Amino acid sequence: MFLALTLLIGALVGLIVVAFIEITGRFGARLYPPDAAAWRRFLVPVAGSLVMGYLLYKYFPDARGSGVPQTKAALYARGGFISFPTLLGKFFCTSVTLASGIPLGREGPAVQVGGGIASVLGRALGLRPEKVKALLPVGAAAAVAAAFNTPLAAVLFALEEVVGDLHAPVLGSVVLASATSWGVLRLLLGNEPLFQVPQYQLVSAWELIAYGILGVAGGVVSAAFSQLLLRLRAWFKRQPAKTVWFQPVAGGLVVGVMGWFVPSVMGVGYQYVGDVLNDSLTLKLMLTLLVLKLVATAVSYASGNAGGIFGPSLFLGAMLGGAVGSVAQHFFPSSVASPGAYALVGMGATFAGIIRAPMTSVVMIFEITRDYAVIVPLMISNLVSYFIASRLQKEPIYEVLAEQDGIHLPKFGRGQQMRRQVMQILRPAEQVLNAGEIVQRALELARQGTQRTWVVTDGRGVAGLLTREQLENAARSGNPDTRVGAILKTGEFPHVHADHPLDDALDRMGAFHVDVLPVVSRANVHQLLGVVRLQDVLEAYGVAWKAGS
Repeated sequence: MFLALTLLIGALVGLIVVAFIEITGRFGARLYPPDAAAWRRFLVPVAGSLVMGYLLYKYFPDARGSGVPQTKAALYARGGFISFPTLLGKFFCTSVTLASGIPLGREGPAVQVGGGIASVLGRALGLRPEKVKALLPVGAAAAVAAAFNTPLAAVLFALEEVVGDLHAPVLGSVVLASATSWGVLRLLLGNEPLFQVPQYQLVSAWELIAYGILGVAGGVVSAAFSQLLLRLRAWFKRQPAKTVWFQPVAGGLVVGVMGWFVPSVMGVGYQYVGDVLNDSLTLKLMLTLLVLKLVATAVSYASGNAGGIFGPSLFLGAMLGGAVGSVAQHFFPSSVASPGAYALVGMGATFAGIIRAPMTSVVMIFEITRDYAVIVPLMISNLVSYFIASRLQKEPIYEVLAEQDGIHLPKFGRGQQMRRQVMQILRPAEQVLNAGEIVQRALELARQGTQRTWVVTDGRGVAGLLTREQLENAARSGNPDTRVGAILKTGEFPHVHADHPLDDALDRMGAFHVDVLPVVSRANVHQLLGVVRLQDVLEAYGVAWKAGS
């Protein structure tokens, strides 16, 4: 049943995303005909944001914003629940908002719509909440696969960003839904990549320096965009509740004023991304669009319009990369590739810096353009941008957006090395028992110590653990000449390694009812490196505890 449901979700989400693309494009063409007067570029965004602001406030309050943090909130804080009205509101409001020229993306909203379809279907079939939650990343992957025409990147995004675990048990279902959704997209709209680009190549090894500089610039721009958006959104959040319904007009006004003078700043702007990838934009226009789009997107999102930041992040990266490439080619015309190659790499750099999904970024840019030639520069720029952005803006943007809404998401992307580890509180094993010691003598030693658990060693090293209670029981019921080694359980004994996180040590102490664990080598489980005590673990977490209590 779950397999059939996965296929159904993939097909439905593919159809919905195709409808999303078609409705947005056709409605936008009607609002902005080729010979439209300049006043339309001011009036339509203002009117569209005003109408959508009221609808979002009155009927669809959960349909604001991107859709990715809302989907993660549903997964981790709401038992997988996304209501049917929210699904409809997200689809309708985002379609009209984007068609009116607000410079946000459709991919994030598609993720929430995909997750919503999965949630509604799962609940309608009476699945347990755990199964409904497992379907949300399935719908999210299907949405990204159809929205970007990138089935592999969609799988990575669902696991890397939504679930936060590349080895999640839902991997098979995510892959199947992504492939199904992509198949529907290909059947209905063809298999053309999102952008047509010429074949680029790395002209010289020295050019990697320029790509490294692009990575630094991408990290700075990513952090600037994130901080501007988050600070503006925090400011809007502090305003009186009665202003919420018309707050999106602030975004509409900013876009309308900019669009009156620079029409290319309106909408997602994928056509201009295609132009810069094919070296058709001037340096001045690229810099202008970079600045204006950054401000317009930040204000539009922060004020409460429905739309995502996927597309804008690619747009910003393309303009930034094209500008860096133009400067590099001006000074080193024979040693660097065309600006289009840098625009392509810049798209990945800002996506990695803003969205904080570096693996998804590399694969997505490759799938979007189907150009493998700049994969190494892309990886270098992505890494540098990700590093710079994470230093300038500590918290990922989706986590902060959720926190502003009162939702505390799990902290992903922080490896085990960033957590407290056993090695930090490891101490020498000064109080140990010898396996050849007589039980009565060992009990006397145990009663003199402060700990209730003792490490037992023999000729090989660590042989096991004994508690004071086990020694007392053995002393009462056994032969007076019984050796400690005789009462040890054979087989594996509880232990930890130096690189284990402290919560693992705490779990094992609780499971085996001990207050000391031996720390052993990964190469030899009997090689004793030291011990970790319950008292030290609790003190590392700031909890006072007295031995023997």
